[in-house]
Amino acid sequence: MNTITRRDFSKTVAAGVGAIAAASSASSLFAQSGRRLKIGHTGITWGFQPDDASQAIKDVGSLGYWGYESFGNVLEAWEAKGGLDKVLQANKLPLRSAYCSVNLTDATKRKDEVAKIAGWAKLIKKCGGSIAVVGPNQVPRATYDFAANKANIVAALNEIGKAVTDLGITPVLHQHTGTCVESRDETYAVVQAMDTRVMKFGPDVGQLQKGGSDPVKVVSDFKSIIHHVHMKDWNGGADWLGYCPLGQGKVNISALLDIFENAGNDMMIMVELDPNLPDPKPLPMTPLASAQIAKDYLHKLGYAFRV
Repeated sequence: MNTITRRDFSKTVAAGVGAIAAASSASSLFAQSGRRLKIGHTGITWGFQPDDASQAIKDVGSLGYWGYESFGNVLEAWEAKGGLDKVLQANKLPLRSAYCSVNLTDATKRKDEVAKIAGWAKLIKKCGGSIAVVGPNQVPRATYDFAANKANIVAALNEIGKAVTDLGITPVLHQHTGTCVESRDETYAVVQAMDTRVMKFGPDVGQLQKGGSDPVKVVSDFKSIIHHVHMKDWNGGADWLGYCPLGQGKVNISALLDIFENAGNDMMIMVELDPNLPDPKPLPMTPLASAQIAKDYLHKLGYAFRV
């Protein structure tokens, strides 16, 4: 029969208490950090094509991110193959959102555009997501007349917002370079005019920085209606369209995170880094490596990832 001495017993208890204390300390570290929001990652770094999604989901899931953003047209393409939800489930990675490009300036196309994004919203819901990122259409910026298009943009956003909200999905306007809603003034004009009961705001902070705006100022001004964000850094370098892995650029990420944390909105921080497109030159690292850098950076700021 095996026996244990009082001394051995004391050592065992002490070791167990130490392990519990260590685990408790790790848990309390995140609790004390006050970080309530979870971190996801978009799929754009891996590419825009439906076939790119498999590797993107595998990599994002392997790093313990809490959610994934796809594209409306990618969800649609995968339906013919059984649905992207099957790939997400296999990698234990929930869908959070999908980027949905729509035409906001052409009123003659509005009915079809509303129907298109409503169809994508149904697929977002089918895959377990909750956010439709409304991406404005590209325009010739050199000759673009925002004042002449503002009314159509706002009307389209309100109709899209009503249709998507009625389906149980939250639509968010995403200002984007090269589109009909790009500059700081355009962003403010549209957001202040649209019906924020049905259309929320989902900024890209890297694009704000790249365009000459102060992301902290913009986010502070609209924090009450921000329900989604692309957390992207920018340094004006030669790769990733001038963007860079988190923590290596000029975006005040820490200040932005504090604003999002304190706003109290239902949202997920979506890490993003653009690929070298349309010029497909080789990147200095793989998408998996850049996603790992972002994870490590955010972990130091108090964010936990799935084990």
